[in-house]
Amino acid sequence: MKAVISVVGKDRTGILAFVSNECLDYGANIVDVSQTVLQDVFNMFMIVEINKNTDGFVEFVNHMEEKGKSNNLVIHVMHEDIFNAMHTI
Repeated sequence: MKAVISVVGKDRTGILAFVSNECLDYGANIVDVSQTVLQDVFNMFMIVEINKNTDGFVEFVNHMEEKGKSNNLVIHVMHEDIFNAMHTI
């Protein structure tokens, strides 16, 4: 299954590495990534592949959100199917 991860926070060194390592620790493979900095606000989107069942996906979502909070980042993980449904007219 694929997921879309968004990351927002005050820009600083190592955000991409931090999020990538959290994905690696969970076994999520990064398929694509885009990042930008607007003034001092870091914004990143990632597409990742996860080889977990639905329960594992919920665990991954909670893990990433908690890791984000503890590092002053807003990390949101959404299943690709839900993301696509939200953006289809």
